[in-house]
Amino acid sequence: MIELGGRRISNSAGLSRRSCLKIGALGWGGLSLPALSAQRAMAAATSVAGKTPDNRTAVILFWMAGGPSHIDTFDPKPDAPAEVRGPFASIDTTVPGMRFTNQLPLTAKQAHRVSIVRSLHHGLAVHDDASHQVQTGMPLLQAREQGQKHPAQGALVSHLRGANAPGLPPYVCIPEAYSSRKGFYQAAAQLGTRHSAVAGGGDPGLGNFRLPDFSLPAELTFSRIDDRRALGASLDGLARRVETSPDVTALDESRRKAYDLVTGSEARRAFDLSAEPAALRDRYGRHFWGQSALLARRLVESGVTFVTINLYEADVDWWDDHTAIEKGLTKRMPKFDQSLSTLIADLHERGLADRVLVGAFGEFGRSPRIDSTGAGRGHWPRAMSALLSGGGLRSGQVVGSTTADGGDPQDRPLGPGDLLATVYHALGIDHEQFFRAPLNRPIRVLDHGAPIRELVG
Repeated sequence: MIELGGRRISNSAGLSRRSCLKIGALGWGGLSLPALSAQRAMAAATSVAGKTPDNRTAVILFWMAGGPSHIDTFDPKPDAPAEVRGPFASIDTTVPGMRFTNQLPLTAKQAHRVSIVRSLHHGLAVHDDASHQVQTGMPLLQAREQGQKHPAQGALVSHLRGANAPGLPPYVCIPEAYSSRKGFYQAAAQLGTRHSAVAGGGDPGLGNFRLPDFSLPAELTFSRIDDRRALGASLDGLARRVETSPDVTALDESRRKAYDLVTGSEARRAFDLSAEPAALRDRYGRHFWGQSALLARRLVESGVTFVTINLYEADVDWWDDHTAIEKGLTKRMPKFDQSLSTLIADLHERGLADRVLVGAFGEFGRSPRIDSTGAGRGHWPRAMSALLSGGGLRSGQVVGSTTADGGDPQDRPLGPGDLLATVYHALGIDHEQFFRAPLNRPIRVLDHGAPIRELVG
């Protein structure tokens, strides 16, 4: 049985194995090139009408896996007792009254270009459950046991908006997408693999980032690709009985586009960091987050719609600071600060800020009090912060606040649905619309939440 466009076609119908030919090793993060091209074809049909590629919006998300401490980043409590205040002092930013911790001095200089939402909260304290809710907008208990039940935001954007330019995928994760096995739910779920993220692997900062196989393996030359294309077309001629099927016709078109993609230049050029000036690469930082942020900028500038930057264990540990939070954040924050602030500034300098939304958040915050034994903070979904910049949203403001100890929202409580609805608003996507899952079942984009009025009004 072969699945095409949500339908299953039996081989007994005359469809040859070569009708689903894949280009050897040229898979992108588990997504075959024909499937990827099918994804782009579907996306193009559902893209936002009335917008030219140059004006379409995009998103770059720093996914802060593990749950960053809001108190030690964007919601400091300088007047609280030491066990609440934590190990870091707070500093002024370019916005009066908006203070960050002293580990974010460069981002503080860009504060007039960002907004901080401080009153986010939900009720799921397990990484898997919380990540599923914040990545998809849908709460789910025992997510690891149940598996991903709703498409991640990038996959949904792929389905509803598609890529902003031909020759580019709509959804990319750097260095790769987190699967439900890793607990961060960035897959396409019921939308199918055609909306999975394109991914490479490795660390752009260490120079070992693997492109999504735009570079051909040594044993697979362009002439051999042409041979395979000819062979596939020849064998498909044996299946005349099903060639009139719309599914097979679409597959043939997808395969043709797959060959065009691997032999073309648009995607290879977008992923090629060596094209950037050395001084700019230094400015972003020669480390994972810095080079990933620069790569993300190149991708959205070229036509990718949604880019998620995930951590890479060889260079950056995750934000789950149960112990030694001072040591962990002191190691992690300078690189994060450099890359985030440079990306925001670079987008403004290039005139891209209004159409590229930058976000930085994780699945929850951290507990108000430093643990006296391990000197860390535990999981805390009752309060968390998110940074948003650009994308046509209002900037230079703080939305909501938390109590004196940072434990709960004090005013303007907001949830993950509100945060994602705001992201979708920036992309021109109606968060109340329905999308079609396999078997034509209608599913609402979000079942709760609304764009944050202070940011979009």
